[in-house]
Amino acid sequence: MTTTLEKTFSVGKFLVSPFIHFTESGDFAASLSIRSGRGSGTLDRVFRFVPRFNNRDDALQYALNQCPTLLPAQHAAA
Repeated sequence: MTTTLEKTFSVGKFLVSPFIHFTESGDFAASLSIRSGRGSGTLDRVFRFVPRFNNRDDALQYALNQCPTLLPAQHAAA
């Protein structure tokens, strides 16, 4: 499995990092890391999504579309 980190961006106090994985079966899977805090107070939540995609762009778009539902409500609209 090959994993590619896409462009990381900030939403409020959160750092969002989408990942695309090329699987052994030849399709693409999406993951999303949402990080907050600093130093020993850092919290990083990684979400791995079930759907598989035929191309990396669809997988990336799916991961990005999940941000509003995974970020706390006060930052989802930011």
